[in-house]
Formats: sequence, C-alpha cells, structure tokens
Amino acid sequence: MAIYRFRISFEDFDEVVREIDIKSNQTFKDLHEFFLKNVGYDPEKSSSFYVSNDQWIKNEELAYLPNARKINNAIALMEDSKFSKFIDDPHQKFYYIYNFEKPYEFHVELIKILENNLALTLPSLFKTAGEAPKIVLPNFTPDDLIGDEEDFIDDSEVEIADEDELEGLNTDTEGSDSEEEEDDKFADEFSDNEGFDEEDVEK
Repeated sequence: MAIYRFRISFEDFDEVVREIDIKSNQTFKDLHEFFLKNVGYDPEKSSSFYVSNDQWIKNEELAYLPNARKINNAIALMEDSKFSKFIDDPHQKFYYIYNFEKPYEFHVELIKILENNLALTLPSLFKTAGEAPKIVLPNFTPDDLIGDEEDFIDDSEVEIADEDELEGLNTDTEGSDSEEEEDDKFADEFSDNEGFDEEDVEK
C-alpha cells in the first residue's frame, strides 16, 4: 500500500493550493470530506471527481450525492471508489467539481507517491497556500419575509366618513339627473308640434 500526495488548486484561484497525503486504499469521498473541511466548506453537497487527461478533459465520473439521472445511469460513487483503481499515471489528474448548485471547480493532480507510514493518520495536510474564497449565502429572517410594521395599515388610523360626507359623494349623480330634466324641457320647447293644433295641421 502506498501513500499518494495530491495537489488541489482552485481553477479560478490558482494561488489557493492544498497538498494532501492519502492512502491508496482510501476513497475519493475521504479526500472530498477532508479537503472541504480544511477550506471551510460543507461536504454534504452534490459533487464529482472526473478522471482526466493532461488537458483536464473530463472522462469517467465519480459522484457524491448524485441526482436521479446519474443514479439511473449507475454512476460510480465516491464512497465505493478507491484511489488505487484509478491511478494509471504517476501524474494522474482528476477534475473536481464541488456543489453543482453553486459550483467551484478544482484541479487535482498526483505529485508524489510515498511508501506507507503506519505512524501517520491519513488523510493529512502536507502543505497549504492561500485562503479559500468564502461562500456567502443570503440570510433571511421572518421579518424580511413579513415586512416592516409601517407596511401595514393601522385600523385605528382609518377615518370613517359620516352621513353628510357620504351624501356629498352623491352630488354628481343628482346633478346628472337635473341636467337630463333640463334637456327634456329644452327638447319640448323646440318640438316640431309646438304651437300647432291638429286643425291647423289639417288646413
């Protein structure tokens, strides 16, 4: 049994690096959990390693908390995958995506193979450089969802109109009725039959 030393670097923050020693018979999940706890991230997020070539092209996937589609496709799981089965090159590379909902991407490269040392507790951190970027999550409180008290109407501040004010609201309607009556009188005054008797009409 050997010890593998992997260098893990952020794809977008290459100055942030962790070098981790892990046994060849340990799993990808062991590395996943150890690395994320070291940088302060929650390991219980859907993530994957991909066996890669020197150009970081993704090939076989090893998943943690896979979605239904991946499960139906019988995807390999991190917890069932030991490193010894996937190391074909002394500089083997893996592409690593953490948290598919808000992903961070990493380059994982085997940089050294060491003899087993029973005195070591592995995985262990060999080297660290740079500070991992913080994951900022929005914080919501019940007050944010309900709103401020000022957004609500206080029933005690609502004024109810009295009868006189309500009658005043009907003045427009009464005015319309009187206007219609005037129009009717005006029409009668200019009626074609005004001032003529039936006898005059017959003559």
